Amino acid sequence: MALDPQLLEILACPEDKGPLLYFEDENSLYNPRLRRRYAIKDDIPIMLVDEAETVDDAEHDRLMAKAEAEGITPTFEVS
Repeated sequence: MALDPQLLEILACPEDKGPLLYFEDENSLYNPRLRRRYAIKDDIPIMLVDEAETVDDAEHDRLMAKAEAEGITPTFEVS
């Protein structure tokens, strides 16, 4: 089940308060600036810095390429 679009509009990284990339098929939200991935368990985003996974360069590159190929955009625009 996908996250509610209204929820996605307000979700931000708890550390830098910036937008995230939502990978629905991987049940995760990703902050490319800090290279941190937040899991989604039972349709609930686990937005705790201590629970985030830091990804390596190869995984970052894979996620960014996937976002570009699939048209995945940030959860909100920074003004």
